[in-house]
Amino acid sequence: MPGALLENVERQTRLAGHNRVAMLLFRLGDAQLFGINVFKVREVLRRPPLERMPGAHALIAGSCDYRGQTIPVIDLAAALGYPALLDEPSAHLMVTEFSRSVQGFLVSDLQHMVHCEGESLVAPSTALGFGSRVNAVTRVNGALVAVVDVEHVLASIDATPHELSAQMLRAAGAHPLRPRRVLVADDSLIARRRLVSLFKQMNIECVVAQDGREALDRLHELAALPPEEGVNLVVSDIEMPQLDGYALTRAIRETPSLRRLKVVLHSSLSGLFNEAMVREVNADRFVAKFQPDLLAQAVIELLPDDEAAL
Repeated sequence: MPGALLENVERQTRLAGHNRVAMLLFRLGDAQLFGINVFKVREVLRRPPLERMPGAHALIAGSCDYRGQTIPVIDLAAALGYPALLDEPSAHLMVTEFSRSVQGFLVSDLQHMVHCEGESLVAPSTALGFGSRVNAVTRVNGALVAVVDVEHVLASIDATPHELSAQMLRAAGAHPLRPRRVLVADDSLIARRRLVSLFKQMNIECVVAQDGREALDRLHELAALPPEEGVNLVVSDIEMPQLDGYALTRAIRETPSLRRLKVVLHSSLSGLFNEAMVREVNADRFVAKFQPDLLAQAVIELLPDDEAAL
């Protein structure tokens, strides 16, 4: 069954280029449905034997061999406040790739794949009680589906600071960028915080948006302001509610007052398909999350300097 679910993933995920997303649904211990973008899923397997890892983070259930590679296995149920799945014999292992790293997640009840319109995905109300580890909700056949912010889960396990190297800090300080202001669009709280921190190190101000629709609205507002108060560059996630990064880039290119903006798509999605889509929507650069020096270098290369801005 898991193999059949994922055998056509690449074909299905091409819907993302049209502000649609294919999601794999699963449960974590009760009737609540959760979802993850299938383009981030490599494979779904019955839970293999796990090796315990003394001293590991509490959410790490262990490690396992995945096609010759040792990967950490995270108990996604425990991460979202459910009883741990470590000793649940019916648990599945969902192997994922985020930002070029591979890890497994334990889930209790694998469901099926569904297609969702980007407009149907919205930020969850705090009253729903999901907290910051769910960044969007939608309904599928009347049932509430919560989209897991996997970046937040991974960041809670690996809290390594993402700082610019000394060499890149010197390069950023020597480059006379103008204006030192960019728009950041990302639905993940942890990603927004990291980006704001990175650009602060570069002495660049951020205008922040939580999804593609909000980003487009802000860009229209900024386009009506004097040039020194606007932005020249957008750094956008790809997978977002309302309007994804592909659709946002298309909208920018189709709007006369915005089409000259530089666009960097910054995402944990990876692979040849994603690179092809970046070219198709005419983005200026793709940088995989989260590589601070590579992103900073892209910004330095794409933002105009003082002379060019005059």
